[in-house]
Amino acid sequence: MTIKERLDGKTILIWGYGREGKSTERFIKTFCDVKSLEIYEGKEDGIDAGKYDYIIKSPGIYVDATKAQYTSQTELFLEEFSSQTVGITGTKGKSTTSSMLYQVLRACLGENVLLVGNIGLPCLDYYSQIDKDTVIVFEMSCHQLNFIKYSPHIAVFLNLYEEHLDYYGTVEKYFAAKKNITTHQAKDDFVYLGDNVPEIDTPAHKEIISFDAPEAFKLQLKGIHNQFNARFVYAICTERFGCNSEAVKKGIEAFRGLSHRLEYVANIGGVDYYNDSISTIPEATIAAAQSISNVKTVMIGGMDRHIHYNILIDFIKEHPGYNYILSYASGKRIFQEVNGLKNCFYEEALPEAVALAKVITPAGSACLFSPAAASYGYFKNFEERGDAYVRLVKGGESCKN
Repeated sequence: MTIKERLDGKTILIWGYGREGKSTERFIKTFCDVKSLEIYEGKEDGIDAGKYDYIIKSPGIYVDATKAQYTSQTELFLEEFSSQTVGITGTKGKSTTSSMLYQVLRACLGENVLLVGNIGLPCLDYYSQIDKDTVIVFEMSCHQLNFIKYSPHIAVFLNLYEEHLDYYGTVEKYFAAKKNITTHQAKDDFVYLGDNVPEIDTPAHKEIISFDAPEAFKLQLKGIHNQFNARFVYAICTERFGCNSEAVKKGIEAFRGLSHRLEYVANIGGVDYYNDSISTIPEATIAAAQSISNVKTVMIGGMDRHIHYNILIDFIKEHPGYNYILSYASGKRIFQEVNGLKNCFYEEALPEAVALAKVITPAGSACLFSPAAASYGYFKNFEERGDAYVRLVKGGESCKN
């Protein structure tokens, strides 16, 4: 069923008026003939659900369960276009993998490939550009996947780490949302899973991608985690779309990466500065630190979402050769846990942390900004946080030896 067929003649409430809510409103006014359309931004108990045929919920709004009328932009999109969609999720790496896959598929298949979802514009903004031959690469967040009743034809679940516990409460609920990327697949569908993803019962053809496989690509991106991301792209392009293996390899190795993801900023005063603001969990920060051979200073901290930091605290204790500058709520918590190690410093906010990094990071080494925490409460998003870091790095004095 098309989205138009689903919504025409119906009473519709758009719940949430952020980017997706506004996109949904534009779509309905352009393509559908609904009986009524209302916008609501309040709490669930203010909704008289019986008044509406469909309540289209924005992904950031938390509910424990959904009523029969609840749907979402992602669910409506997948009902019509699941057979053309490669959906990509995972705690970390989904933006890089989605972008790399999009770039390689366009090089191999031509321009009729779209990149939609969590990484860019909402999926319904591309509706008029889609025909029966369009390949859709859809980066899918846990919030977009939560409670959906359709899954993409090709699903990618890169990895699962402790994340978003402020929203879901438990890792089990977080995993339940994520695994909807394959829950509704059929036997003629395909799912590619990272080897740390818990067992999933699915009728789809299943392929496991190993994180620890030998390096196969000469990437422009640092880190073994990007070799891992590239293996998904290579498998999907060659196995599912029949792309020439050498052309795929060439496309992967030409990919230059995304901003705020182990992004090289500049060499100032003999110090290499890296911006990894996308890092919101301990595992990402550890991987980033291990990916840069000359790192000497690691800057950590942001919103405290009450995830476990034991793995990062152990890493700090086991790697005394680094300086650690800890900031904001999560940084204060970690600083208290490491019991005053001499190579650990607490600075309240990013400007002070960058200023200290310029003093304590020796020439010939690198300073890595990889917060292991969300930006919310201090910055609008991780992009704003990363941009602030870059401005501070470039706008201040050079580091001292």
